[in-house]
Amino acid sequence: MNDKKFALPIYWNDYEDIAMGLYEKFGDSFDESKIYRIRFTDLLEWVLTIPDFAGKRDDANEGHLEQIQSAWVYEWRDNQ
Repeated sequence: MNDKKFALPIYWNDYEDIAMGLYEKFGDSFDESKIYRIRFTDLLEWVLTIPDFAGKRDDANEGHLEQIQSAWVYEWRDNQ
């Protein structure tokens, strides 16, 4: 059975889901200090490529990106 067809869309305020997607994509390539040094322009592009992400570029803001960075750090820590 294809579980992907039942996946819910991910939006900008789904910080934990976005963080899990980024960790799945990059793994341990980024540690805590590197995650906090990522430019928001790069982070924005990476988020838009996450499978099932349905948010719009125009709906992104600095607050969302900061929350995503923090959630990504917590996701990274949980997997260490």
